[in-house]
Amino acid sequence: MSRILIAEDEARLAAFIEKGLRRNGYQIAIASDGVQALQMIRSGEFDLLLLDIGLPIIDGWTVLSELEANSINLSTIVVTASDDVSASLKRITKRVPDYICKPFRFAELLELIQVNLPNESVN
Repeated sequence: MSRILIAEDEARLAAFIEKGLRRNGYQIAIASDGVQALQMIRSGEFDLLLLDIGLPIIDGWTVLSELEANSINLSTIVVTASDDVSASLKRITKRVPDYICKPFRFAELLELIQVNLPNESVN
């Protein structure tokens, strides 16, 4: 069973995503800021990161930079309110993660997750 870290400071959105992913058989943890996300990522327990760019304390751009600088190869899907992030992602990281723009339909997010976890069988 895949473990997914949701790094999202909007509690309602994090709870919505968590509920849907748990229904689909994933184990979920939530980080509400960038510092907490990095601490949890360093545990090595996660298969995928859902990363909000607008996190408090340390934003998502900094989290991505830290992953890159420390050679942490964690599948990542950026969740953003901006629909023009691909150019910025190319500047920040060598490996451009997938992204989804808010607002989104849960089915779209689930599809992206399944693409990023291809060996995972989901209910």
